[in-house]
Amino acid sequence: MSTLQSDVTELWDRKQAGEIDAQSAGSDAIDTLEAFLEALEAGEVRAAEKRDGEWEANEWVKQGILLNFGLRENQPFGYGGVDHYDVLPLRETEDLGARGTRNTPNGTAIRRGAYLGKDCIMMSPSFVNIGAYVGDGTLVDSCDTIGSCAQIGENVKIGANTLIGGVLEPVENAPVILEDGVSLGAGCRVTSGFVVGENSVVGENTLLTPRIPVYDLVEEEIIYGELPPERRAFIRYVESSVSDHDLFEGGAYKPAVVATDLETETLEATEREDALRE
Repeated sequence: MSTLQSDVTELWDRKQAGEIDAQSAGSDAIDTLEAFLEALEAGEVRAAEKRDGEWEANEWVKQGILLNFGLRENQPFGYGGVDHYDVLPLRETEDLGARGTRNTPNGTAIRRGAYLGKDCIMMSPSFVNIGAYVGDGTLVDSCDTIGSCAQIGENVKIGANTLIGGVLEPVENAPVILEDGVSLGAGCRVTSGFVVGENSVVGENTLLTPRIPVYDLVEEEIIYGELPPERRAFIRYVESSVSDHDLFEGGAYKPAVVATDLETETLEATEREDALRE
């Protein structure tokens, strides 16, 4: 990968210096971008990795993704009988069946440069964007969106109608992370590089973003941008600093997340997903 990294970095520097663009990019540049996308789809490179206990972005990988937008021409493609315009086609999926991964018909879309591990289930309609990494045994349910560069661990359950936000720029920012064993209830939103610790269970319709405080009742502290491992979390509303404003009566409230000890009971959602795999 060192050669691929150096080739991508060189292209990035040339693009930033104005030496190359979509009209002037030659076959060598496109070959580098193709090799880069293939490495992403094989899981050989990732937009972020955990180092010394902290998630860090691989800047050159995010640069490579941006180069695929900046050095390619917009062109027509066909998908499911619908013509559309983009700089990249959707991902080829022949490799998924060989490792036991299912993407159901009528609306599952996987963009080029996305990785899905073995024994995944992707229900329709759902979408996985470029640079995303979906680990082994993970369920992506109906109406879910996995944003660009999001890193999803193994055996994760993502409930229906859930948004995992993308973080592509700035390149130094880590994307949204769901670590191994996480379970998200239906209708959740996880955005702006938030990290959900392993084996945590998040209640339905919970918003997780660095701007909303997490009241961790286990360690008795208020934290931002992460949910620690082994937590059960749910949304609550706390009094806002503008509660006494003259323009409204009854007080104002703002969202917060409450995190408690993870109970050891079997989750109904997990039971349902196990049935899908039997």
